[in-house]
Amino acid sequence: MAGLGDTGEAMPEWTVADAARFIRVPAESDDKYGHGVLGVITGSTTFPGAALLGVDAACATGVGMVRFLGDPVVAGQVMRRRPETVTVDGRVQAWLIGSGTEWTAEGSQTSLEQRALDSGQPVVIDAGALPLSGLAAGITVVTPHHAECARLLDKTREEVDADPFRAASTLADQRGVTVVLKGHTTFVVSPERDGGRFARRLTAPTTWLATAGTGDVLAGIMGALLATHADDLSEHPAHVAGLAATAVLLHGLAAVRAGSGGPFGASDIAAHLGPVIADILEDRGDSQTL
Repeated sequence: MAGLGDTGEAMPEWTVADAARFIRVPAESDDKYGHGVLGVITGSTTFPGAALLGVDAACATGVGMVRFLGDPVVAGQVMRRRPETVTVDGRVQAWLIGSGTEWTAEGSQTSLEQRALDSGQPVVIDAGALPLSGLAAGITVVTPHHAECARLLDKTREEVDADPFRAASTLADQRGVTVVLKGHTTFVVSPERDGGRFARRLTAPTTWLATAGTGDVLAGIMGALLATHADDLSEHPAHVAGLAATAVLLHGLAAVRAGSGGPFGASDIAAHLGPVIADILEDRGDSQTL
């Protein structure tokens, strides 16, 4: 993207008007499969909450089905929180992996994670699965914070902090993935191809987002958007970056509503996603969707 400084100061913000194009309303002919099935392999007995937060957010964003295939003990907790979740194997159109799992060495993924990576379907890779970025056969979005990005690039946290746009761009190019580098200012950057790249920034509308679990919520929103747009992505894979940026925007707007200007917990965000999306759709009308 021409004209950007190394640190991305001139990078445009992703706006509500931009995001409006990346929200798909189910058609009258859609069933639960037509509106997208998200396969989720997240959480652990150590960090079960990550799975609950991600599934909650995916459901609240609007997806035909969430199919949870993680740890059976965690699955029971997910079902108590979201009984509409399906916990048996079957059709999936996009994947979310890694939230709430331990950081794994590259090449040591579980069999379920390997299935998601090999499927050729869009995948969001978060947290403990981040070392697997670049190994997926399909469209991939990774969601590191600054410390995780530094670890993936074998750099110091200070180097990433000093130039987050460069760090995100380097990671995108090295691994061939769209990078969502999380922070108060989040950078969404695609690999450079044919002389150009998608590069947008999103400034968080509240500093209260810096709290445990909010990244798990973001990953769930992102997974849902990829699942609902799976057909579009098969024809227009470059749209994945816009979907990732839209997830960040929805996350921030719902967080503002959750706290009404004050503090909130990560588990409060999902309840406000529906109203935020409804407001965007009302402003959009019915002619701007992809």
